[in-house]
Amino acid sequence: MTTDTHQEQQPAPSHGGSGRRPVALLTGVGRTVGIGAGIARRLAASGWDVAFTYWTPYDERMSWGSEPGAAEAIGRELAERGASTLAIEADLAEPETPARVFDRVEERMGGVTALVMSHCESVDSGLLDTTVESFDRHFAVNARATWLLIREFGRRFAAERGTGRIISLTSDHTVGNLPYGASKGALDRITLAAAHELAHLGVTANAINPGPIDTGWMPEDLREHCIRNTPRGRLGTPQDTAHLVDFLCSKKGEWINGQLLISNGGLT
Repeated sequence: MTTDTHQEQQPAPSHGGSGRRPVALLTGVGRTVGIGAGIARRLAASGWDVAFTYWTPYDERMSWGSEPGAAEAIGRELAERGASTLAIEADLAEPETPARVFDRVEERMGGVTALVMSHCESVDSGLLDTTVESFDRHFAVNARATWLLIREFGRRFAAERGTGRIISLTSDHTVGNLPYGASKGALDRITLAAAHELAHLGVTANAINPGPIDTGWMPEDLREHCIRNTPRGRLGTPQDTAHLVDFLCSKKGEWINGQLLISNGGLT
């Protein structure tokens, strides 16, 4: 299932100076306080047009709940930064969704130059209590959808050689969160393979482990633990991750390729 809203703005100078902004496709931008929204704002401010996906039913069944109107609010913020935007509600557990999302973006905004994947399925469970249904859904969303999105990106990429970017957000969490951690490990391998298999396109591919970012899901004891064990004495923010994504998507970030980057403030 996919639905979308679209906001047009006048073109702003692009990275290449042609007068047209490149298009970034972001997944997992469902809440205004989320990492995905932070990345979207940063890329829009840096001269990208931004298409993004979200999936309300996921937020509805999580502890933080859904945020009505979030997609529209994020779209308005991006437009204020000069970006044309497209919001697509999409269930990435369905194997047909990635192709449909790319079709929609190309139809409304043109070809995708940067693919940034911050979507996830994340439901805590361990070795003894994870259900087969939960395990399969985690791998469908976190691993299979990542592969299918990268596959569509590689098949359709037509931007200038050297400008293409693939970035995924990962995690090293496993204890008490088996299906999430295991499926994120698969996401790592899929993403890093793209650095080599899409080298003929001049596309770079990297995975970022941002560590625990507090977007409203952390219990107080975990917050205190993270603050106590991070040298800077604070929690990570969506902006911390967004700045790294922005750099990797820029011309200056093109030499970083095929890497699993740890960006967690030195958390031990």
